[in-house]
Amino acid sequence: MGVLMSFLELSNAVGGSLFAGEGKQGVDNSLKGFSSVSIDSRTVTSGGLFVALKGAALDGHTFIEAAFKAGAVGALVANSALKDEKLDLSGLAQRWGRVLICVENTLKALQDAARVYLKQFTNLLKIGITGSAGKTTTKEIAAAIIGQEKSVVMNIGNLNSETGLPLSVFDVRSHHEVCVFEAAMNHKGEMEDLARILNPDIALITNIGSAHIGILGSREAIAEEKKQIFSQFTGNNTALIPAGDEYRDFLAKDVRGRTVFYGPSSLPSLGAVRDLGLEGTEIVWEGEAVRFGLPGKFNLSNAIAATSIALELSVSASAIRHGLQAVKPLFGRGEILYGRSTLIRDCYNSSPESAMEALDFCDSLEWQGRRVYVFGSMLELGDSSDEAHTKLGMRLTSCRADMVFLYGEEIRPAADTLKGSAKLVLFTTNMEELSAALDNCIKNGDLVLLKGSRGCALEALTEIFTGKAGA
Repeated sequence: MGVLMSFLELSNAVGGSLFAGEGKQGVDNSLKGFSSVSIDSRTVTSGGLFVALKGAALDGHTFIEAAFKAGAVGALVANSALKDEKLDLSGLAQRWGRVLICVENTLKALQDAARVYLKQFTNLLKIGITGSAGKTTTKEIAAAIIGQEKSVVMNIGNLNSETGLPLSVFDVRSHHEVCVFEAAMNHKGEMEDLARILNPDIALITNIGSAHIGILGSREAIAEEKKQIFSQFTGNNTALIPAGDEYRDFLAKDVRGRTVFYGPSSLPSLGAVRDLGLEGTEIVWEGEAVRFGLPGKFNLSNAIAATSIALELSVSASAIRHGLQAVKPLFGRGEILYGRSTLIRDCYNSSPESAMEALDFCDSLEWQGRRVYVFGSMLELGDSSDEAHTKLGMRLTSCRADMVFLYGEEIRPAADTLKGSAKLVLFTTNMEELSAALDNCIKNGDLVLLKGSRGCALEALTEIFTGKAGA
């Protein structure tokens, strides 16, 4: 694998000082540079750069020797850690013949390095996607469509955060024509930092919902933060904003560039749309029908967003159809798994909006057997948590489920609302109790919905419904 940046280029990019060990163990200590970047010593590859980040629980500086043993040729370290005699970082660099780049803040340095690295690809078209829900799926669909005709790179999985996005940037290579990167945030100021790294030519917002409202305080604050994906626009950029979102005018105000309001009415090539239930949606594009395999109206919205991006790149109708047909569900995002029962595994994340969408979708399905809805807590809702879970409980009272299981402390208000309802089988904060109860109740032919925030880890229940370990 070729060198991504020399250590001198890295030092200049991050405003750091460079320290090179002599290699007393005989390790080659050339200053050519690094060929990959990692923040986890367990994922370091030979020739890589290890970035030592200090978190709430772990300090990456304590893993530098492990990174060197794994093949890292250099490490990005904090000046304060360099002064720590217990860590003896300069001694480690000497013994292993490695390079240290010393900076005040390693997270900022990682972001600065990614920004400088990306700038060298002057012909690369950069696309940024954010929003309260649907970011990852929209990114996957957009990449599938655009990738039919152009060389595309995107974030792997959900590497979309203040650390994930810069790490993803280092996957860009000279042959790539388009990058499609999603950007997520969970604190104020983070989106502007991500926009500064990516500096997108085209940026799309999927929607403004209540995810992370407990951190930012209000949907207005969320909209303001998401809008920062446009913050680096200089006039030649394009902002794609959902036409049906109540914050559309706020999002479009003062954007320095071209603004496009996207939705079904903005796509003249979009013909009939037919709901196929669990099988997805049939979409007619320029007169030809294709099956888009991700079920539900919310995934159709993601497809419309992704297609709107593709049209900005003048992608052909054939590429759009083939891309839509090629998309597969991602882990925990509307997966349909078959076995003892039919499982809708939608437990990668949850918010008031996505929980209601999941309920509406499941209620809309024609089903001969029983319906079993398993809901975990919606997390990071702050002061609005009780109200949101109470509303969920009220909606569950009128849903088509035969049985409802609720899990997690935060969802207690929903359980209180459902008290006395024949639907509520169990409310618990104990995963073992939930697992045993479900195993006891589930019958062949049941339709099961698993919906909850990532922290609930509801995917651990999967085998109960499918009968397949590790599904």
